[in-house]
Amino acid sequence: MLIGVPKEIKSQEFRNGITPAGVFEIVHHGHQIMVQKNGGSGIGVSDKEFESAGAIIIDTAEEIFSKADMIVKVKEPQPEECRMLRKGQVLFTYLHLAPDPTQTKLLLESGATAIAYETVTNDDHGLPLLTPMSEVAGRLSVQAGAHSLEKINGGSGVLLGGVPGVAPAKVVIIGGGVVGVNAARIAIGMGANVSIIDRSLSRLQELDLIFEDRMDTLFSTKESIRTSIKDADLVIGGVLIPGAAAPKLVTEDMIKKMKKGSVLVDVAIDQGGCFETSRATTHKDPTYIVHDVVHYCVANMPGGVPRTSTFALTNATLPYILKLADKGYREALLGDEHLLNGLNIHNGKVTYEAVARDLGYDYVPAREAL
Repeated sequence: MLIGVPKEIKSQEFRNGITPAGVFEIVHHGHQIMVQKNGGSGIGVSDKEFESAGAIIIDTAEEIFSKADMIVKVKEPQPEECRMLRKGQVLFTYLHLAPDPTQTKLLLESGATAIAYETVTNDDHGLPLLTPMSEVAGRLSVQAGAHSLEKINGGSGVLLGGVPGVAPAKVVIIGGGVVGVNAARIAIGMGANVSIIDRSLSRLQELDLIFEDRMDTLFSTKESIRTSIKDADLVIGGVLIPGAAAPKLVTEDMIKKMKKGSVLVDVAIDQGGCFETSRATTHKDPTYIVHDVVHYCVANMPGGVPRTSTFALTNATLPYILKLADKGYREALLGDEHLLNGLNIHNGKVTYEAVARDLGYDYVPAREAL
């Protein structure tokens, strides 16, 4: 199979779809891989390193899209990239379609087979291709929140860990999944007073065992969220419904009652956000203020640490890339129920139920569509 890795063009996105180690494995399996010129510049990898691993360096994205059997990316294709896709071509990347009707429409029109990293599953009921970026985003959320709390950035001027004689900041984390656990680990490490809210009692019990008495656990209700965030310095939203739009768990009315200069970090913004006042921002202009509360809603948070993110992502995606290349997409999908769960669009049909429901399309089960 001929695999193409174009350079990412989304604003302030520096990650790359593959590493030289990934290229070497793909070539070792008998496939060819094209990497766009300077595609690795954002992660400190030169074209020469990719060539040494066996990649073909291509000048333009247009040539890659026109020749490749499968396109491997990081972020969702931008409109100009969607228009270069064609019927029978495989796109393997993060898609986050539920809050993005324009991308969905263009992918349907392309006739391509679009497999989303974020809906591929595993035997543990996890999302193995979302996990590494959720780990990065969870850890970054506290770093970003601490920075946003600085007075010069619109925050209240509170130091997350406090100092002897001065209380630490109060951090509330909504969602006890991968994002929440990683956020909690960093916030606790920085000395903050941390609470985590989740709707699963069994998950709260697990978190209580993991963190012992270093963190409070709260069952998720509207009231527990309202009362917890009212006096919080930093609130991190890390909720996820796989493939679907994120629920708006924090209302605008709740935000109006928060302390002046407090900070919201919406890690769920890729799926539309879990705060009612959220709107996507970029690394170039990451925050805005609503009701005296700082909002950090960067839609590609892991892009801020592209080298770590790219290497972590390739570690996770490479086995699936090889499976799709070795077997062909149809056999690979039909032979692996977990990979099949990643199929969101095929030949002009929406094959992921949550996306169809949220955007008003007819749903065609993936196996039936194939």
